[in-house]
Amino acid sequence: MGSISADKRKMDSDLDNFNDPNTLFGRLRSACANEWHRYSNHDFVRRIGDATLTEHSFRHYLEQDYLFLIHFSRAWALAVYKADTLADMRAAASTLNAILNYEMNLHVKYCAGWGLTEEEMERKNEARANMAYTRYVLERGLAGDVLDLHVALAPCVIGYAVIGKNLATDPKTELEGNPYRDWIEMYAGEEFQNVAKAAVRYLDELAASRMGPGRLESLVKTFRQATSLEIGFWDMGLNMEV
Repeated sequence: MGSISADKRKMDSDLDNFNDPNTLFGRLRSACANEWHRYSNHDFVRRIGDATLTEHSFRHYLEQDYLFLIHFSRAWALAVYKADTLADMRAAASTLNAILNYEMNLHVKYCAGWGLTEEEMERKNEARANMAYTRYVLERGLAGDVLDLHVALAPCVIGYAVIGKNLATDPKTELEGNPYRDWIEMYAGEEFQNVAKAAVRYLDELAASRMGPGRLESLVKTFRQATSLEIGFWDMGLNMEV
C-alpha cells in the first residue's frame, strides 16, 4: 500500500508541473480554463475511465486517430521548415521520424487488437471534426511562426498526458477488467509524460525570443480554438460522427 501511495504522490507532482502558472502553457491553460475543463473532463474521457464507453465509439475514435496521425506528421514536417536553428530542425525532424516510423506502427498494432487493419483505416473518410482540427493546426503554422504552430499542437501533445494522469489517479477510474486500460496507461506512462513535459519547456524556450506586446492575446486565441476543436474530436468519437 505504501508504494501505491508513493506512486500517486509522484503522479500528483507531475500534474503540478503541468499546472505551473509561470509557464506559457500554464498561462494559456488558465486563460482557457472553461474550454480546458470541458476537454480534459469530456464524457468520452470519463467513460474510458469507468469502462462505460461503447466499443463502437472507441473503434471509430481509433480509426480517426490513425488519420489524424498522418496530418500530425505533416505538422511536424512544417515545424522543421519553420524552425530557426539547426538544433530545432533536428528536434522536429526526430519527432517526425518517431511519429512516422514508430508511433504509427504502434497505433496500427494497437488497433489490430480491436479488429482494425491498416488497410481498412486508410480507406476511411476523415470525419469533419478530424479535418477541422488538423487543418487548423496546419493553417496556424503556415500563417504564423513556429510558436503559433506549437501552441496549436499543445492541447494534443500536452493534453493527452494530463488526461492520462488524471485518469490514472482518479479513484473513479476502473482499471481492473477495463478494455481501455492500455490506452490509459500509455498516456499516463513515463515515456509520454516526458514528451509532454518537454513540450511545456519548449513552449517557454520559443516564447523567450518571440513574445512581445500583445502576443499572448493571439496565442490564447489559438490555444482556445485548438482546445475547442479537441472537444469536437471527443464529440466525434462519442457520437460516432462522420
